[in-house]
Amino acid sequence: MFRKFKELFSSENLLDSAFDTTIKMLEFDQKMYEASRDCLRDTNSNKLPFDVKKTDRKINKYEREVRRNVLTHLTVAGTANLVPGLVLVSVVVDVERIGDYTKNIVDLATTHKEKLHGGPFEEGLRKLETEITKQFEMIIPVLREQDKESARAIMRAENSFGKESEGIVSQLLQGDSKQLSSRDAVAIALYARYLKRINAHITNIASAIVNPFPRISFREKIPKTE
Repeated sequence: MFRKFKELFSSENLLDSAFDTTIKMLEFDQKMYEASRDCLRDTNSNKLPFDVKKTDRKINKYEREVRRNVLTHLTVAGTANLVPGLVLVSVVVDVERIGDYTKNIVDLATTHKEKLHGGPFEEGLRKLETEITKQFEMIIPVLREQDKESARAIMRAENSFGKESEGIVSQLLQGDSKQLSSRDAVAIALYARYLKRINAHITNIASAIVNPFPRISFREKIPKTE
């Protein structure tokens, strides 16, 4: 759906600006995720290198800016680029939601205070964190370059990511890890869910590169062979 996106809008300053703003929002998301993860998992201090909540407010402002630019373009230029414009508006919703979940991780770190160790779930949590880091490193070039194969790689990872996250939550609910304190168990369950939602929104963005507009946020529909 985003194929040749930049070519479509090469002469449209408003749409160029909206596209560039979306990339900037994703870059902020990546920095917020890294800072919130490190704050929760790798330090005993909940001090952050920058104000994540202030950055989240900036992302919200950018989302409104993208919407205004797309709307203004479509109002002035008509429907020639209607579908790409709608796709971009859909993408920024997912970008904004990623910022919200990184802010949730910061709130968790602030409440939990000490460094959160996963106990028997440490390996699973590190696996999820590594995958999110990898996907952030992929999704920005995917969006810039309209790389469908890399987008498909992100989409394929969603199922296994979800199973890993839900497996952690399920075991905690079943009381399989009594060696954990109740506060650590709650924090781990919430963190696993936040990571799952970040993954889901990154996957939605990737789906906009691969799928037609009606199927954004869904799996790719593979044509049946004869």
